[in-house]
Amino acid sequence: MFSSQVLTETRTPVVTDSSPAARIRTVLGDIAEVPKGVVYSHEHLIIDSPLIAERFPHIHLDSVDAAVAEVNESAAAGAALFVDCMPCSAGRDITRLAQISERTRTPVIAATGLHHDRYYGPLHWSNRVSDDELADLFVADLEEGVDAFDYTGPIVRRTKWRAGIVKVATSGELLDRRDVRNLRAAAQASLRTGAPILTHCENGEGALAQIESLTKAGVPASSIILSHVDKHRDLTYLKDIAATGAILECDQTLREHGAGLDSPALKLITALVDAGYGRQVIVGTDGARRSLWRSLNGNPGLSWLASTLPSRLHAAGLTTSQAGRVLRDNAVQALTWRNVKGAQETLDRGAK
Repeated sequence: MFSSQVLTETRTPVVTDSSPAARIRTVLGDIAEVPKGVVYSHEHLIIDSPLIAERFPHIHLDSVDAAVAEVNESAAAGAALFVDCMPCSAGRDITRLAQISERTRTPVIAATGLHHDRYYGPLHWSNRVSDDELADLFVADLEEGVDAFDYTGPIVRRTKWRAGIVKVATSGELLDRRDVRNLRAAAQASLRTGAPILTHCENGEGALAQIESLTKAGVPASSIILSHVDKHRDLTYLKDIAATGAILECDQTLREHGAGLDSPALKLITALVDAGYGRQVIVGTDGARRSLWRSLNGNPGLSWLASTLPSRLHAAGLTTSQAGRVLRDNAVQALTWRNVKGAQETLDRGAK
């Protein structure tokens, strides 16, 4: 489905100036179209902080060269775009993400927002500010440029590279005070800019509470991407998520690559499609494991998603059209910014 014929197009993103028109915001600029190929909807190309190195060495990904090797191999297999999902001050490095995109000629989306508390700690500044203050910071990442120091010190030096999604994480089925505050901030940022929201669902849980919080704040369900939901093996639960209109990001197939067609995650994807939710499922690798990167002597490599998952989906019964939506088209739509400024101008004119 994604053959070598699309390689040149895949590796040369068309960058446009920012405008109210439909767009996806990558670190190197806005793109009006995504090249043909697989959209990697939940990735981690750089995760580097003293806390990560000390407490979570298995996900410590600090090498641009290693990331370039993984992205190049994935692009050769048919990858079109990478969504890097490490948000503010949790190991994100916008400069290195830009270097990776430039060297591979592959578009990369960066995230703003906040991750799970384990990547910060109770005394971190992110736990001592309001939702309004966080929203302002997220909007600055989205519209002005991400801080070169990633908010790790008293000096903020904004780069020309901007975030393209808002990332927020919760801890389980029930929301705690931190979760509620972060969701409010993410919703504000999305409503002010039109940027989509991508969430972390701990062990696949918490999606329904996240959707309820964000949609009550005014965020359309179609702009909410729920990550890791295929860690939850209850198909009924996943159908309940899909029934809200939100996007389900399934990212466990890479880790289950040895299971073949018996992969539980693969079965969940096909079951969701069969149930009529084929336009709401997208895929990624969540490849934040050194043991998964071929460039770090791991296996099978991030390229597996583009080289092997398409054939697995076909073998599991998906048509070419259905597989194309899961592998690319749904993600392109979900990652596209809403034209909130145009909508507000229309409302303003109607009120006069």
